[in-house]
Amino acid sequence: MKTTALQNVFRVLLGLMMVLPGVGHLTFQREEFLAQVPRWLPNDPAFMDFVVISSGVVEIALGLAMIFWSKHKVYVGLALATFYVLIFPGNISQYTNGIDAFGLDTDQKRLIRLFFQPVLILWALWSTGALKYIISKSRKEKHYVK
Repeated sequence: MKTTALQNVFRVLLGLMMVLPGVGHLTFQREEFLAQVPRWLPNDPAFMDFVVISSGVVEIALGLAMIFWSKHKVYVGLALATFYVLIFPGNISQYTNGIDAFGLDTDQKRLIRLFFQPVLILWALWSTGALKYIISKSRKEKHYVK
């Protein structure tokens, strides 16, 4: 799927924005990311650390794929959008349990953050051409149904 220069810039920017927190998962922000692990998951510290480390590895991989794997950018965009959906329960958990992390130290700040997840999903889909791909595929399927 062909994308514009602007989409490519935003794709690379989003990729960079994924790599940095991914590294943070593994190093300097590990404690902050532990606050994101949903409280309905097992409360075992080793398991929670595994969740943080593994999600960091996935973030780094997706970020690098956004930057360098442009041949398959539509699929990378779909994968990143799916990842954002899968990690959203962590954001909800942080809000509902009133957990301070990443400067989100009030319920209002934690609630506002929830509204940025759909923006990230759309950004991933738009910047990779995946949104156009989904729309065109949907139109083709409607055409075949008639």
